[in-house]
Amino acid sequence: MATPRFRYGPWHDGPDPLAPPYDVRAALDEVGRDVLAGGSLREALAELLRRGFDGNRGLDDLAARLRRMRNAARRRGDLGGTLDQVRAALDQALAQERDALAAEDGEDARWAEMELATVPDETAGAVRALADYSWHSPEARATYESIQQMLQREVLDAQFAGLKQALADPDPEAMQRVKDMLADLNHLLAAHARGEDTEDLFRDFMDRHGDLFPEQPETVDELIDALARRQAAADRMMASMSPEQREQLGQLMSDALADADLASEMAQLSDNLRALRPGMNRGPVQMRGGGEPLGYSEGVEAVAELADLEALEAALSQSHAGATLDDVDVEVLEQHLGAGAAADFRALRELERELERQGFVSRGDDGLRLTPRAVRRLGESALKRVFARMDAAGSGDHEDHRSGSADELIGSSRPWIFGDELPLDAVRTVSNALRRGAGIPGRLLVEDFEVVETERRTTAAVALLVDLSFSMVQEGRWGPMKQTALALAHLVETRFRQDALEIVGFDRSARRLTPVQLADAEPEWVQGTNLQQALMIAARHLRRHPDAEPVIMVVTDGEPTAHIGADGHPVFSWPPTPATLRATVGQVDELSRYGASINFFMLGEDPGLARFVDAVARRAGGRVFTPDLSRLGEYVVADYLRARKGRR
Repeated sequence: MATPRFRYGPWHDGPDPLAPPYDVRAALDEVGRDVLAGGSLREALAELLRRGFDGNRGLDDLAARLRRMRNAARRRGDLGGTLDQVRAALDQALAQERDALAAEDGEDARWAEMELATVPDETAGAVRALADYSWHSPEARATYESIQQMLQREVLDAQFAGLKQALADPDPEAMQRVKDMLADLNHLLAAHARGEDTEDLFRDFMDRHGDLFPEQPETVDELIDALARRQAAADRMMASMSPEQREQLGQLMSDALADADLASEMAQLSDNLRALRPGMNRGPVQMRGGGEPLGYSEGVEAVAELADLEALEAALSQSHAGATLDDVDVEVLEQHLGAGAAADFRALRELERELERQGFVSRGDDGLRLTPRAVRRLGESALKRVFARMDAAGSGDHEDHRSGSADELIGSSRPWIFGDELPLDAVRTVSNALRRGAGIPGRLLVEDFEVVETERRTTAAVALLVDLSFSMVQEGRWGPMKQTALALAHLVETRFRQDALEIVGFDRSARRLTPVQLADAEPEWVQGTNLQQALMIAARHLRRHPDAEPVIMVVTDGEPTAHIGADGHPVFSWPPTPATLRATVGQVDELSRYGASINFFMLGEDPGLARFVDAVARRAGGRVFTPDLSRLGEYVVADYLRARKGRR
C-alpha cells in the first residue's frame, strides 16, 4: 500500500481562517504612540477601543448607534395611553347607557340618569363610582367590564411578557392558572432568597409554566433578571408620568387587581424582586411623545428597552472607575444592534484580553500597566525610527554592524557586509555554499560569506537625565523625550549589554526610573528643574562602575530652578537664585573631577538655559546640542555611540 503524500503551502482560498482578527503588536504600537506622547496606558487603550482598530468599529461608533436608537425609543409614543384607552371605553359605556335610559320610561330610568350625572369627571374616580351601578344596557355593561379585564391583562402582561395570549380567553380557568403560576414563582423566589438549592425547583417550575416566559431563562438568576427588568421599567414608567396621571393609573390598577388572591401574589412578587435585585430602579425617563398612545404593557416594554439602551451606552462609555469591557452585555448589544456590531465588540474585548494574555499589559489595583515586554517593544520601535533618520555615513551609523574592536568573540555570526574588518567564519561560509547547492568546488558567492561577531571589552556607565518639569509638557516635548530615553535603553539592552544605563527623571526633585516607570510616567503639574539632585544620582551611578567609560547626557528645556536645601528637601525659586546655581555648578565640578563630561541637549530657546549650559560646557569640557524635537533621539543615540568609544 502506497504511503499517502501530503503537500503544504500557503492558503489561497480567501482570508486565512487561522489568522487572528487583529495584529496585537500593531495595536500595541498604536497604544504606545499615545503613551509616549504623554498619555497614560489606560487612556491610550481606551482611545484605541473608542476609535476602533484594524477595520473593526470602535466603542464610539457603537455608542452613537445606541444613542440614535435611544432617541427613537423616546419618541415611540405617549406613556399615558392606557388612561386614554380607559377613558374612551368609559365614554362609550356611558353613551350606550344614556341611549338605553332615554328610551325607557319610569322613575328607575330617571334615577339612573341622575346617578350618571354625579359620576366624577376624572377617569379613575368614574370607573370606581360605576363599580356598583346597575346597568340598564347589556352593551354598556359589557363595555365597562372590558375595562377591568383590559387593565388586568395590561398589568400582568407588563410583568410577564407571555401572559397576554394566556389572558385573551376570559375563562376563569385561565386566570386560575395565572394565580397558580404566581404562587409557584413566589415559592421559588423565596427559596432562592434563603440560599437553598433551587435547581430542581426551577426545572419543575419551567416545565409547568415555561410557555408563559418567552425569554426562556436557563437559570433562576436569569428568570429573576428578566422579571426585575420589567418591574423596574414599570416603576420608571409610573415615575415618568405627571402626578395626576400617576394617581389615576394607580387607582385603576389597584381596582383591576381587586381579586384578593391575585393582589396578594402580585404584592409578594414585587417584594421578592426588590429584595433579590435591589437598586435596579432608576429615575424617570423623558419620553418626548408624538407617537401613538401606548398601553400600560407597551409602555413598560418601551421603558425597558430604553433602560437597556441607556445601560449599554453607559457601559460602552467606560467612564466610571474600574470599568472594563466585561461590563457590556453582548447578548443585549446583539439584540439591539445586530450580529455585526456584536462581532466588532467581541474583537475589541478580545484585543484587550490578548494584550494582557501575551504579557504586554498587566492589571493591578491601580488599573492597567505596561509590562517590561511591552516597553521593550516600544523601545525597539523608537530605536528603529531613530536609526531610520541617522545619516549612514555619520557617527553611530546603525548599518555599521561592528560590535566593537579589541575583539572578543561572542559565539555568533552574521552575513558579511562590504567594509567589514571582522574575521570570516569559514565553517558557516562553506556550509552556506553547500546548502545553496554550489556544484563547482571553490565557487563561492558573496552571499555565502559570514563573519564572526565580537564584543568590546570596554564598557560605559551611562546616565541619561531627562527633564520631567511642567514646561516639557506645555511645549510638547514630553513625547520625544520619552521616545529618546526608551530608544537608548533598548539599544543598551540589546547591543551593548555590558554597558550600565541609568535613567534619571527630574522636576522639583529627581529620582531613578526604570524604562517601565518612564513609559508609565504621566505629566504632573509640577514646576521646578532640580538638575543638581539629578547629577548627584548620576554621580552615584558612575561610582558604582569605576572601570566604565562615564557618559552623562542631559535633556532639558529650562535652567535650574531647584536644589536640595540644608534640610534635605528641595527648594524651588523662580527666577533661579544664586544658591541654586552654586549648588548645581558644584555638582558639575565634582563630576568633572571624576573625569566625566556632561553633554546637554537643549530644547527650546530659553536665554537663561543657553547661558547656563554654555558656561557648564566650558567648565566641564562637555558639548551643547540644540536639536529639533523630531531629531532628539538621533542626536542622543549618536552621542552615546560616539562617547562610549572613548577611554578613561
